[in-house]
Amino acid sequence: MKRALLSGNEAVARGAYEGGCLVAAAYPGTPSTEILEEISKYKEIYCEWSVNEKVALEVALGAALAGARALCAMKHVGLNVAADPLFSSAYIGVQGGFIIVTCDDPGMHSSQNEQDNRFYGLFAKIPVLCPSDSQEAKDLVIKAFEISEEFDIPVILRMTTRVSHCKSVVNLGERREKEIKGYKKDVSKTNLLPQFAKRRHILLEEKLEKLKEYSNNFPYNRFEEGKSDLLVIADGVAYQYAKEVFKDASFLKLTMVYPFPDKLVSSICQKYKEIIVVEEVEPFIELMVKSLGFKVKGKGYLPKFDELNPDRLKVFIKKEEEKEKKSDELPRRPPVLCPGCPHIGTFYLLQKKDYIITGDIGCYTLGALAPHYAMDTCVCMGASITLAQGIEKVNKRINDQRPIISIIGDSTFFHMGVPGLLNMVYNKSDIILFILDNETTGMTGHQDHPGTGRTLMKEETKKILPEDIARACGIEKVYVLNPYKIRENKKIIDKLLKEKKQAVVIMREPCIFLKKREKPKEIDIELCTGCKLCIKLGCPAISYEDNKAKINENFCVGCGMCIEVCPKGAIK
Repeated sequence: MKRALLSGNEAVARGAYEGGCLVAAAYPGTPSTEILEEISKYKEIYCEWSVNEKVALEVALGAALAGARALCAMKHVGLNVAADPLFSSAYIGVQGGFIIVTCDDPGMHSSQNEQDNRFYGLFAKIPVLCPSDSQEAKDLVIKAFEISEEFDIPVILRMTTRVSHCKSVVNLGERREKEIKGYKKDVSKTNLLPQFAKRRHILLEEKLEKLKEYSNNFPYNRFEEGKSDLLVIADGVAYQYAKEVFKDASFLKLTMVYPFPDKLVSSICQKYKEIIVVEEVEPFIELMVKSLGFKVKGKGYLPKFDELNPDRLKVFIKKEEEKEKKSDELPRRPPVLCPGCPHIGTFYLLQKKDYIITGDIGCYTLGALAPHYAMDTCVCMGASITLAQGIEKVNKRINDQRPIISIIGDSTFFHMGVPGLLNMVYNKSDIILFILDNETTGMTGHQDHPGTGRTLMKEETKKILPEDIARACGIEKVYVLNPYKIRENKKIIDKLLKEKKQAVVIMREPCIFLKKREKPKEIDIELCTGCKLCIKLGCPAISYEDNKAKINENFCVGCGMCIEVCPKGAIK
C-alpha cells in the first residue's frame, strides 16, 4: 500500500480524488485554501475558484443534481455567505454525493470570529463529520459521498485549523470512478415552491431519523476502554490532545456528531461516574450529552474561546493551575504590510486624518494598525461599502462633514463588493471607494480571481476590470492610479476628499511577490535630516538609527515610495 505524509487539507483533496469526485468549487480562505489548490493537481476533477462561497456551494450542488459527486470548500465564515443555499440543499437533496467542507478556525489565526460550524448541521439538518487527523480526513470524504448518496442529503465535513494544517501519514488508494447519473427533471424535488417544500421538509425529518440510527452504528464513532473510571468524550483534534493527557481513561471518540448518536452515548455513559467532554469552542457535544440526562464536566472548566492544547486540559487533573512560567520566547513582532507593498502608498495618504474609513477583509486590513491608523472597521467581506452607506445617511442628518472612505481589495470586491457598489449608486451615497487592486488574492497565498484573467485550472479567461464594473454601475468619477506615485496621487485624492462626492479610485500595482525585485534604495546620510517622513510610510525596510533613516537592503524591494516622500532628496 502506498503511503504519504499529508496535511488534512491535502488529505481531503486526496479523498475527493479517490472517491470519484468530478466537480469541486471554493473561494480561498485560511485554513481551507489548500484543499482546492491540491484538488487542481488531479486532472480528473473539474475545479474552480468561484467568486464567493455562495456561488461555490451552488455550483457544487448543481453538479450533484446532475448526478456527479461534487465538493465545495470554504473557511467557517464562508459558510455564512453560503447559508441560503445550504439550508435549501438539505430539503432538495442530491443525485450524486455532495460534500460541504467547512474549515473552522479556533484561535482566530486568520479570522474575525471563532464560530463553531457543527451547529450549522443542527440548524440546517445536515449530517456532520469531524475528522481528527489526515487519514480520517481522507477516509471521511469517501464515506461522506456514500452517506450523501445513500440518504439523498448533503454532508458537512468539519475541519479545524490544526487538522487542516498538521501532517500525518495517510494510506493511499486508487481512484474509483462513479457513474454519472445525469440530470433528471423532478420539479417536486428541486423546485422549492411552498407546495413542494412542505413535502420535502417532511422527507428531511424522516431522513434524519434514519441517519440517527446510522450514526449510532457509525464505525468511526469509536469506544476505547481504559484502566480508570473516567470517560472522556471528544471529537476532532481535541481527541488527540485528550489522549496525551488522560493516559488511563476510557475514550468515546465521536466522528459523526450530528445526528447525535444518542443510543451509543447513553449505553457507554451509564457505566461511568465521571465523564469529561473535550471539544473546541462551543459545548456542542456537552449539550447533547446533558440532554440525555448525564452529568458531565466540560466548558465549566475549559474556555469557549481559543484553541485547546494538552496543557489546557490539565485543569481537570490539577487542583490548581500552575502559575505561568516566564517564557524565553523572542519578542513578538506585530503584523505589518510587506516591504514595498503597494497598499502602503494609499494608507500613507490617508493616515491619521479625521476621515471615516470603513475597511474590509484582506492584507490591507493591517492599515488599521501603526503607523497608519487608516481603517476604522472590519466586519465581513464587502461590508466596507455598505457600512459606509449607513454612516453617510446618519452624518447627513447631523451635518457631520467628515469625508467617508471605503477600502476594499480586488478579490473581495469581486466576492461581495459589487452589490454594495450598486447600492451605493442606486441610493445616492457620497462615498469615495478605494479598490486596492494588487491583481491577486494576496492574503491567502495569491489565488486567481476574475480580475487576473486566469482560472484555477490555469486556463486563460476574460479579464474583468473593476473600473469597467464601476462605470457600468453608474459611477461617473473613476480613477485608476499607481499607488507608488504618492506625489501625483495626493493632488487627486485631496481634491476628491474636498469635494466629498461619489467616486471610485482603483489603486493598481501587482503584489510585490508577483513582480521582479528592483535594486534596493540607499540613504545619503549627508542629505538626511532625520525628519522621519519616510518612517511614516510604515515600510519594514526603513528604520531610524542615530537620528538618521536607514534602509535594510535585504528587505527593500526597490519600489521607490520612500523617494516620493523624502523632502530633501536623500534617498537614491
